[in-house]
Amino acid sequence: MTTAAPSPSSSTSIQRTRVVIVGAGPAGLTVASILRAASVDCVVLETESRVFIEQRPRAGFIEEWAVRALEQRGLADRLLEHAQAHSECEFRFAGERRRFPYAELSGHRHFVYPQPLLVTDLVRQYADEAGGAIRFGVRDVELHAIDTDRPSVSFTDSETGERMRIDCDVIAGCDGARGVTRTCLPTERATVARHDYGVGWLALLAEAPPSSDCVVFGIHPRGFAAHMARSPQVTRYYLECPPGDDPENWPHERVWSELHDRLSADGARPLTEGRLIEKRVLDMHNYVVEPMAYGRLYLAGDSAHLAAPIAAKGMNLALHDALLLGDALVAYCHKGDDSGLRGYSAACLRRVWQYQEFSQWLSEVLHGASSGDPFRAGSAAARLRRVLGSPVAGAAFAELYIGKDADH
Repeated sequence: MTTAAPSPSSSTSIQRTRVVIVGAGPAGLTVASILRAASVDCVVLETESRVFIEQRPRAGFIEEWAVRALEQRGLADRLLEHAQAHSECEFRFAGERRRFPYAELSGHRHFVYPQPLLVTDLVRQYADEAGGAIRFGVRDVELHAIDTDRPSVSFTDSETGERMRIDCDVIAGCDGARGVTRTCLPTERATVARHDYGVGWLALLAEAPPSSDCVVFGIHPRGFAAHMARSPQVTRYYLECPPGDDPENWPHERVWSELHDRLSADGARPLTEGRLIEKRVLDMHNYVVEPMAYGRLYLAGDSAHLAAPIAAKGMNLALHDALLLGDALVAYCHKGDDSGLRGYSAACLRRVWQYQEFSQWLSEVLHGASSGDPFRAGSAAARLRRVLGSPVAGAAFAELYIGKDADH
């Protein structure tokens, strides 16, 4: 893989900025907001429309450390005003329901705030209120000369069809798992570690009020299930299914029958059914790109690592990357201090690998009963009993679940 596309033709319109940010998700917009607040010139390039990114269904749980970090930068006003705070989760298995008070054990909570709302807030603050430069709907994005001190990004303007080039000092690759920036790391200079869980999750959004005041994990021989509040009117559900399954194999009646069975437990409220407004199959897999930087290109969020939604870590990792990268870029652009950029990948990867390991551990707890392997099923049950029965094991689980001290 080459590190850059061929140089644009002489007919390309050329601009100049300090930092080009490719991708307007939580990572890219957080980096952009930090740079804008520090008066560092930057441009955000996004292949989708503004309407699309503000409505795209994504994760909804933000760990408290991330909320406080956004708050310190003035990026969490609406989040704190509207988000629900969760302090417990619930495990349902063998007809029982057991609450797990992770906030009591860790001192920290989760905030329920769907990613589209956070993206909407960040776009408004960066573009509308602070006047930050952002281009939506760009096409054919290419990176050039990333292993030199004169990198650039070229793209086609969707409205005019004109080919544009932006020269810069640094490129932040925040365009996700399917974006172009990750492909620009030469294969001989970066490794991609992958893990496939061998299961799929049917991801569902229901127009139905939550049936519990916390996240519910249903562990069942026919497959894992989960309930997660998104708003007073909408609930996220998951059902374990074969990887690559067709969502059309799951009509309304089958979905609700399986949810009722897999989430049943003595004393539990019946599920409130509603219209399914989203239904898609996610194959559970992870990857990590190491290092997360090459030349003047720095990756953040899903461009650098993918965490299956097993432990709700993806958006939190993206925010962690963005906060570190934004601060490092400010120091570099204002003071010429590149120590933050030189240490960026290593600092991010400590948390990335902690979260990946925890997701793998939790996957065994959630999927062991349905694995068809009696040994895995017995081991998974033992893990869960230990977490629920031992204060020491419970405290360790709570800290990993909420992300407390995850960098150590």
